Amino acid sequence: MEDLADLSVTEGVLHGDLARVAMVLEWIAALISILAIAVMLIGAARFLYGFVIGEAKIAKTDRARILNEERVELGRYILAGLELFIVADIIHTALSFALGDLVFLGLLVLIRSAISFFLDREIEGIRRDPER
Repeated sequence: MEDLADLSVTEGVLHGDLARVAMVLEWIAALISILAIAVMLIGAARFLYGFVIGEAKIAKTDRARILNEERVELGRYILAGLELFIVADIIHTALSFALGDLVFLGLLVLIRSAISFFLDREIEGIRRDPER
């Protein structure tokens, strides 16, 4: 009877003959992950800037509207970052022939898709009623 651990570490052509290609693709996936983080950080910085400006300069009645506009913008950045993370995860999994990595990718995509879905619903709710 074969050990299941042996099945999960099967190496293919990418790890033998095309090891350099695999290494370049790993670097590309890492850069995409860094870009995803950068997109989210830019969104967070823009949100904080808009929040501070809104609190400092706007009348009290407009604060909720300004805050909700900033939340929509932040949500867009988060969604874009999550999509980039999914791309990086797919590249990592394509380079790994481990069954565990495939299951892990499936769970990550499921979780990130659920977050994206509910975040998108919240953004739509804010757009419909920006003063809530």
